[in-house]
Amino acid sequence: MSDQEHDPDTEAAVPDPSAVTVTDPSAGPDGPDGPAAATGLVGPDRPVEPDRPALIVRAARELAEAEGWEAVTTRRLAERAGCGQSDLYRHFTDREAVVAAVAVDGYAQLAATLRAARSSTDDPQHRWTAVVAAYLDFANGNPALYDAMFVLTPDLSFADPDGPAPLEAAFAELRRTLTPLAVGADLDAFTEVGWSTLHGMVMLTRGGRLRPDLQERREAVVVAHLRGGCPVPRQPEPTAPAPD
Repeated sequence: MSDQEHDPDTEAAVPDPSAVTVTDPSAGPDGPDGPAAATGLVGPDRPVEPDRPALIVRAARELAEAEGWEAVTTRRLAERAGCGQSDLYRHFTDREAVVAAVAVDGYAQLAATLRAARSSTDDPQHRWTAVVAAYLDFANGNPALYDAMFVLTPDLSFADPDGPAPLEAAFAELRRTLTPLAVGADLDAFTEVGWSTLHGMVMLTRGGRLRPDLQERREAVVVAHLRGGCPVPRQPEPTAPAPD
């Protein structure tokens, strides 16, 4: 074939991207003259843009765990998150919105913790024992987070069908654990009693109202109490009005 003749198949072929070579590195965004050069890193080492809301939530939780929620001001929060206060307000309307985000994050973590405990055994009786221990360990090990979840965010409602999914997920793990033990009982009421008992133990223990030396015995009583069934009567089904 002469230099003047062309193969149509060759002309239509798409070049292999791996074979394309950039001869001028400064032409691309990752080149020495491109925008990425300002970071000092180019190519695969270019840093990922930070998730600013997640950084703010994590900073709030860390500051609260270290110094208490009264220390979490917008100024200190912005400093810890590495952003300006105006940037903080671009993501959250106010400090309370940050606390609510911490709480929702906490419910997601609690749900995962309870799920792991529930999945650790196939025995329904032992599942409740594992979940009781996991719940109390979570609450006692994360006091500021627990306060955000149950004390500082009264507007977060489990009864709201449009509420954050992690709230329902945490309750659902307790309900799944207690389902085999709630024979003949109203399952949701049975679950709420179990949850209320655990929450009450947490708050009374933290307030110094319960004797520390009886903690293990209290846990054993809670486990045995709900293992025994202690049925909560089902609510009567609504009856249709009698025809006139």
